[in-house]
Amino acid sequence: MADKDYIQRIKPGIGKRYLLFIAAIVWTFAGGMLLYKGINFFFKNTFHFLVRLALSGTGGALFYIFLFSKISRKHTLRILNLKTEMPCAFSFFNLKSYLMMAIMISLGVFLRKSGVVPINYLAILYVTMGIPLFLSAFRFYYTGFNFPKPKN
Repeated sequence: MADKDYIQRIKPGIGKRYLLFIAAIVWTFAGGMLLYKGINFFFKNTFHFLVRLALSGTGGALFYIFLFSKISRKHTLRILNLKTEMPCAFSFFNLKSYLMMAIMISLGVFLRKSGVVPINYLAILYVTMGIPLFLSAFRFYYTGFNFPKPKN
C-alpha cells in the first residue's frame, strides 16, 4: 500500500482541463511540424507544385473527416471520463496511442533519412498527415476552453 501512496505523491497530476490543453499542444506541434517540413519539401522542388498541394490538401481533409476526427473525439471523451479528477499529465494518450505515435515518428524519420521515398512524395505524405493532426488539435482546444467550471 505504501508503494501506491508514493506513486500518487510523485505523479504529476493535473486537472482534466489542463490535460486537454496539453493534448491540444502536442497535436498542434505534431501537425505543425509535419506541415512545416512538408511545405519546405514542396519548395525544394516546385515541379507540379499545385497538383501536389491539391493532393495533400484533399488527402488531409479526407483523413481528418474519416479518421482523425473520430480519433480526437475518442481521446477527448477518454480524458473527460477519466475516473480521477487529477490524472497524470502524460495520460492525454493511452498506451496504444503512445506506441502508434512512436511508430509513426520512427517511420517518418526513416523515410526522410533513408531516401527510400523521393522528397516530392514525402512532401505530399507529410502535409497529408499534418493537416488532420493540426485540425484535430482544435477539438482539444475547444473542449478545454468549454470545460465545465467547478461549482463553488
